[in-house]
Order: sequence, then structure tokens, then C-alpha cells
Amino acid sequence: MKVLVTGSAGFIGFHLAQKLIAQKYEVVGLDNLNDYYELSLKYGRLKAAGIDGAELVYNKALRSKIQQNYRFIQLDLTDRAAINTLFETEKFDMVVNLAAQAGVRYSLENPHAYIDSNVVGFTNILEACRHNTIQHLVYASSSSVYGLNESVPYSTSHHTDHPISLYAATKKANELMAHAYSHLYQLPTTGLRFFTVYGPWGRPDMAYFLFTKAIIAGEPIKIFNDGKMYRDFTYVDDIVAGIVKVLHKVPQGENDWNAEEPNPSAGKAPYRLYNIGNNKPVNLLQFIETLEQALGQKAEKIYLPLQPGDMTKTWANVDDLMNDFDYQPSTPLKKGIEAFVAWYLSFYGKARG
Repeated sequence: MKVLVTGSAGFIGFHLAQKLIAQKYEVVGLDNLNDYYELSLKYGRLKAAGIDGAELVYNKALRSKIQQNYRFIQLDLTDRAAINTLFETEKFDMVVNLAAQAGVRYSLENPHAYIDSNVVGFTNILEACRHNTIQHLVYASSSSVYGLNESVPYSTSHHTDHPISLYAATKKANELMAHAYSHLYQLPTTGLRFFTVYGPWGRPDMAYFLFTKAIIAGEPIKIFNDGKMYRDFTYVDDIVAGIVKVLHKVPQGENDWNAEEPNPSAGKAPYRLYNIGNNKPVNLLQFIETLEQALGQKAEKIYLPLQPGDMTKTWANVDDLMNDFDYQPSTPLKKGIEAFVAWYLSFYGKARG
């Protein structure tokens, strides 16, 4: 099977590509290598995957590097002509779309980056999939789509009509667009709503990454909403295991789907939505305490009000994923944090600050 993984120099995309490579898939990784965060980390992931990122120059050319059953192509999803050429040339069997402009707070300052990448780019992927007989498109959604919903744990049977950030709105848009393509063109699509993914090679804009950097440097950490935040922290290996399980099972559509009482996560079209998380929300202060223990350092804390766009709690109901795929997240928080800290100190060293 030949699989395209977009966002393969990103956090989850890197780990997924490694997993698929180990399982002997033919993997093509795609990333535009933008500078939303430090390129050295993206190049580091590429190097760990056997690609010499230092040789790559950022542009929109179709640039490919080869490493065993993995090839990396530097390309932007918004380049419609190049995306079409890529699909026509490569003849992919399946696609996992993880490329996106990430970050809730950044969307308050740079909305066009989210429309370009998450809406225009996703449209290009959908069009390329439908014109090239892709067997299954799996794509990243987000827990942020639940927005103002306060009924927890969040279930895919809940409606998600009140996002509180543009980032969340673009992810909701992806789900709606995917359903339209599944309905109109019988393109099998599965959306995965990720819940606070953490682990080695993570994103520097994530709270746990920022906390680690500050604690090591002896600087205070910013804790919003006075620490009254809960997150369903999910270790990256558990996320990747779920993606691989889902990739193998192409949605067929449900003949008994009831249009008078519609289930938002399924339909008569070959379309499904799943939460993918740990199903165990953790208080932010408890998370910080676990991080302090792994680092062997205490954090100086500054308590601040809730930030615009932030949700106070995320908690995934993963019953559907467990029932359909025997999904079982298995990494305890302490083990996951220790693995992240070990990687962080190895990559940056204690001098990071």
C-alpha cells in the first residue's frame, strides 16, 4: 500500500510516518516546512526519519528526497497544480492529511493562514483524492470543535455548532467538507478529533513544551484560568496506533442511518468521525507537578485569566473507537512525560532557555 502523509515534518505526521515505514508501507511524506515554529525541530524530525533536512530549501517546488520506503516532498497544500501533479504521478492508495496551520491563539492574529492551509489546502486534497480514486482519506480534526459545549465527556453524537476560535471553525469546516465529498463522490473519509497530543518531538507552541523550556531556564510559567483547566492529554504513540487502526478500515456508510434523528458522526455516505484521546482528563496543575518531578525542578508560577479561544476542559468519549477498532490508549501520564523530558534534554540539552 502506498500512503501519502501530509504534515510529515510535523509532530504527529513524523511519528505516523515512522510507524508506517516500520510496517513496510510505501510512504510519501509531504510538508511545506513553514516557519510557524523553529525549523531546526522540523529538520531534526526529517533527519531522524533518514532525510537530510539541511539540504532542503524552502520554496514551492516539487522537491523529493529518498530514504528506503520513505520519500519526502517539500510542497504546500495550497499549490493546487503541484498537488494534482503529485497525485496523478504517485498513484496513492490512501491519504492521511495531518498538514494544517495549528494553534488556537495564533489564529486570533493570523486568520488568513488558517483559511489558506486548513480550508483551501484541504479542498485541494479532497479534489485530488476524488479525481485519483483514493481508497480512504483519513484527516485530522480537533477536540476544539466542541467549543462552548460543556457536556462532558465529549461525544461525536454531540453537535459542534459553537466554536470559539477560527482554528476550531476551520476544523469543523473540514468535517463538513469531507462529508460533502463522501456524499457526492463516494469518497471514503474518516475524521479524527485529536485531544491534546503530547510526547517527544512535540510542538514548541504547546503548553507542556513552553513549561519545560521555562522551568529549565529558571523562568516563571504562565498558568491561565488560575489553573482551573483540564485536558485529556494523549501520548503520541497512542494517537498513532489509533490512526493506523482506522486507516485499515474503510467506512462503508450506514444504510439504517436516520435522517430524522441524524447521528453527526456517520451517515449513509462512506463517512465517519471519531474522538481519539486518553479518556482521562487531567488538571493542568497536576500535569505541571508531574512535569516538575520528571525535570527535578520546581516551577515558578504566574496565574492569569482565561485566554480568548481557550477551552476550560477537554474529555474524550472514545467508546466508538474502542468498539469499532479495539482502541486502548495505554501510556500513563507519568511515563509519557518522562519520555518527553528525556527526548527534550537529549535534543536541546540543559542549556536550552
